[in-house]
Amino acid sequence: MEPADLLGGNGVATAVYEAVSERLAGLGSFEVRTTKSQIAFRCRRGFAYLWRPGQYLRHPAAEVVLSIVLGRHDASPRFKEVAHPSPRHWMHHLEVHGPDEIDDEVTAWLREAMGHAGCAGD
Repeated sequence: MEPADLLGGNGVATAVYEAVSERLAGLGSFEVRTTKSQIAFRCRRGFAYLWRPGQYLRHPAAEVVLSIVLGRHDASPRFKEVAHPSPRHWMHHLEVHGPDEIDDEVTAWLREAMGHAGCAGD
């Protein structure tokens, strides 16, 4: 499955995917794996996930959510929700309404997440 299959031609979701991919390309090497539910950005393990809440919710608040795995809790008000699924991982959910929201702050979180995932060169 390719990212376009999951994004289903949604212009906002596609633009956000492209913005995230572009920001990540400037940070180091990674791979993309797409399933029926999400696009995973990973190296040794996943560090960020892009998914469409409209697959699960009737009236989602955003077209796409970027979930970022950090080794700590970040209390930024930008995050819709933060989960703590295991002792060393905090999952930060960011509702994204457009590609312009993938800014320098998000890039810094992605850089940190890549390092937490053990990406080479980070």
